Amino acid sequence: MPEQSFDIEKLVRFWINSSDDDYDTMMVLYNSKRYGWSLFIGHLMIEKLLKAYYILEKHELPPYIHKLLLLAEQSGLPLTEQQKLQLATITAFNINARYDDFKMGFQRKCTPHYTEEWISVLNELRQWIKGLIK
Repeated sequence: MPEQSFDIEKLVRFWINSSDDDYDTMMVLYNSKRYGWSLFIGHLMIEKLLKAYYILEKHELPPYIHKLLLLAEQSGLPLTEQQKLQLATITAFNINARYDDFKMGFQRKCTPHYTEEWISVLNELRQWIKGLIK
């Protein structure tokens, strides 16, 4: 298979900008009390930053996966045990918000307090990963 050529800086910037847009959407959903959807978008926000980091580190396109911990590990991101658990939990937001058989249970779980705690974790991860990219 021929090697792909792409502008790393431009692609990294694309993923960061898209992630920043998702951050704004996450906060709008959170403020409008759409808690489950805000956490779902938070997953996308972190996924996009991890893909930017992956490209920067590997100089290749990231894999088509949504499992945040696997993506972080494949990119060589140095993670604490707590961050590993956080990424695994955030990955579940993607599944739970998307599929009807999980959605109702997830919506009940997403109380204002639970969501506020996870928005805080998402913000911390966002700032940390962005700091590694720039």
